[in-house]
Amino acid sequence: MSEQAIPRIFDTDRRIRLGIWGLGRGMSFYQTCQALNFDVVAGCDYNAHMRANFLAQNPGAFVSADAEEFLAQDFDAVLLATFCVDHAGDALRCLAAGKHVLSEVTAFHSLAEGVKLVEAVEQSGLIYNLAENYPFSAANMYLARKWKDGLFGELQYAEYEYVHECRSLCYTYIDGLPVQPRWTVHSWRSWMNFHYYCTHSLGPVMVITGERPVRVVSLPGRQRLAGYLIDSPEGMSGITPSLIEMSNGGLVRNLMGSTTNDSHVQRIWGTLGAAEIGVGKTLQLRLGAAGGAPKFEVIPHWDSLGALAEKTGHGGGDFWVLYHFAKQILYGDPAPFDVYSASDVTIPGIQAYRSSLRNGEPQDVPDFRDPAQRDQYRHDDWSQERYDTKRGVFPAGADTGLTQHFAKTIADLIQYSTLYRAYADWRAVMDDMAQPAKVLEQAEQVLQALPALRETYAMARKLVDAYPDSDGARVLREMLEIGDEAVVMAPDFATALQRQCDELRAKFPNLPVRIVHFAASSLRPAVADIRRVRAPQPNLRFMDLEYQHSQDYADVRQVHGGKHGVIYLRATIDLERGGRGRLLFGADGPVKVWVNGKAAGSEPEASNPALPDEYAVPASWQAGSNTVIFALSTNRGHAWGVTAKAVVEE
Repeated sequence: MSEQAIPRIFDTDRRIRLGIWGLGRGMSFYQTCQALNFDVVAGCDYNAHMRANFLAQNPGAFVSADAEEFLAQDFDAVLLATFCVDHAGDALRCLAAGKHVLSEVTAFHSLAEGVKLVEAVEQSGLIYNLAENYPFSAANMYLARKWKDGLFGELQYAEYEYVHECRSLCYTYIDGLPVQPRWTVHSWRSWMNFHYYCTHSLGPVMVITGERPVRVVSLPGRQRLAGYLIDSPEGMSGITPSLIEMSNGGLVRNLMGSTTNDSHVQRIWGTLGAAEIGVGKTLQLRLGAAGGAPKFEVIPHWDSLGALAEKTGHGGGDFWVLYHFAKQILYGDPAPFDVYSASDVTIPGIQAYRSSLRNGEPQDVPDFRDPAQRDQYRHDDWSQERYDTKRGVFPAGADTGLTQHFAKTIADLIQYSTLYRAYADWRAVMDDMAQPAKVLEQAEQVLQALPALRETYAMARKLVDAYPDSDGARVLREMLEIGDEAVVMAPDFATALQRQCDELRAKFPNLPVRIVHFAASSLRPAVADIRRVRAPQPNLRFMDLEYQHSQDYADVRQVHGGKHGVIYLRATIDLERGGRGRLLFGADGPVKVWVNGKAAGSEPEASNPALPDEYAVPASWQAGSNTVIFALSTNRGHAWGVTAKAVVEE
């Protein structure tokens, strides 16, 4: 978000004292709290470094690793972002302590838990909201308004997707740090079936159309991706589509899972018109009540407050869930996901998983507004069997001096093996590519990463050989196979790869050269305007910075530790020829840039490094060594890093 002051939104001075339970995902909401009448006064997390980050952004707040101590404090509401499978039980504890609850998805893990949650909310008189944020993109909110106006008619069919290969999160926390202790795995992402995580794809359809699910069916997918802990599609390693009947008789294909193609395509058909999101264009409508009716792109203008919302997390979604929660507390206005609609969007995942285990037997989706329907499921404690993450993935008595390397090794191995795999597979089809020069980018990434890649492969092999029958060895072995261990570790591989890079660079001399050698200063004081920052003093010390090769950014998170301030990044790059050109860069915080000692430009609104060519500034390059300096605001501790490329044009 911009460093500018956040405007006042509600016409009341009443403040809501908020505690955040779960300071990983929970801290993603922090920067929007103040504008929405929330004062963050307490935090809870068992991770010491997350508690430290919280205190850095909330000086004077209460923080604890003990939930009972946390809930005993004087505040009004809890933003609940604990482990997914624990949400229901933790929400019940919050309600019992007299706190309103905004719960991360999903609401509960079994139908019996759902009954308990609904009745606890009813009996308490407190407010419960589910923080389902995907309905609140600009495109989905536009569709909801137009659907309500009758533009699309009745829901006939929809296909919404949340296909996300998040393999590394089996072994790290959400901030990318390896789980502790490091010979184990993540508490729920390592084993939970993807059907449970159904709300990001189903939720938007419910909000747009106003319909609720009534029945679901799913067939089991029997293939899985390598590197996931559960040795079957039972975990998050498989594809989990379901077909849902909605209350008006329309159908929804709800698609979640891990595949080799992340996808968030959204398509919806009404009886009078249809819409597509992410199918070549941002949002396209086909209007005219016919299959061949005109189809045009539209601009999904925000509602009021949209300009502020889109600067927050998840494309504005994090803002809107907090907005609706605050509005219900302050004014009593119903939110889109109260405890009943939270149940509606959660239950289809549980029932779809049950259907898949019964080879596609249809399952009803009960309406928990009805006490009689709740009674039918009051004792339905069925859920997926949990993996015992506390025991770790190596046998009892294993040498922890060795196994402590597991979590970081598997996370790095996922990055490096897939980096190599992308290069090797694209090289195999290079002659068929529309832009064959892109193979050079892949090859150079592998070459730059090769020392760290080989070190990671070697440690993985050491762990595999030490405990070959363990779960830890299995996932390491699978990723080593993906990464062609024998080829990459061969003595002549580096020479052959360097030769190919040289040949391709000679063939495509004008391609951008990726900058991957970064060093970082310590955290400097925050500034109001990044454009006023001066170049670093000559005596400022820099330390080498980790570069995430597969995701293409220099990682600053461990430098700032979630604190607000400025970090200087020094990038060095050797170029075969000099001349006038450009620096292409991305950053997820306000940034100022110098090239070879001269100020090249600034981007005070920079917020996302995912598009590395988002910004371009003129640059004069010299043959040989060049230095690029970035002054990066940590964006209130939310910045992940920068990425950069050099282009020599003449």
